[in-house]
Amino acid sequence: MKRALLLILFLTACKQDAQDISPVALTEQAVGHYCQMDLLEHPGPKAQVHLEGLPAMPLFFSQVRDAVAYSRLPEQDGVILAIYVNDMGAPGATWEIPGATNWIPATTAHYVMGSRAEGGMGAPELVPFVDLDKAAAFAAANGGSVVALAAVPDAAVIAPVALDGRADPVDDADYDQRLKSLSDKIGG
Repeated sequence: MKRALLLILFLTACKQDAQDISPVALTEQAVGHYCQMDLLEHPGPKAQVHLEGLPAMPLFFSQVRDAVAYSRLPEQDGVILAIYVNDMGAPGATWEIPGATNWIPATTAHYVMGSRAEGGMGAPELVPFVDLDKAAAFAAANGGSVVALAAVPDAAVIAPVALDGRADPVDDADYDQRLKSLSDKIGG
């Protein structure tokens, strides 16, 4: 009886295929989740987010900061299984062509935050590296500081930014109040 039960459990487990959350190579078909634009036409590092139940293709993002924002927004209700970002220190990776297969887990990357580098959509970017020394060298050359993903404040990825000389972004106190008000409406 015990063997029969183990056999049934084993066969049931074999039938349930785990969702593949391996990074997907960047191709001409990849478009940004928010902008729906061809990612290969935009400079800077990219990101991909794998959601439970969507095994065919991850959500791609034109900027790393957009994927981090997506993961932190209260209205994001999918179960995130993995987030990958381009390793900007990988051989051959450049700002214009960050790479198609040099993906690293977002949680283990070292990020340069606050540099002069602008991402594919023209906003400030979190620049990911697998190698801490390469991240530090990038920060020394381009400004900014090296941080872990957990140390990136929400305001660095969610707050509005001024682009192309347009009006300054809303001050932090006003932004925080509006975000709290929105969260209160959604939550209650």
